Amino acid sequence: MQIKLPDTRRSPQQRLAEESIRLRNEASAMPSGVARDRLMRMARQAETAANIDAWVASRGLKTPT
Repeated sequence: MQIKLPDTRRSPQQRLAEESIRLRNEASAMPSGVARDRLMRMARQAETAANIDAWVASRGLKTPT
């Protein structure tokens, strides 16, 4: 069994942004319904996580805009 190591060449924000784009593209190819809504929700969560990660990593911890 191989252990998948994290990709350290990209920042967490980049990985989450790419995941969000991938999920949105996948959702746009689906008909309306529960599965599509689930993918869109996951895309929004990935975007939110990227924003929070950027905020936490920033200097001075300014409030999000």
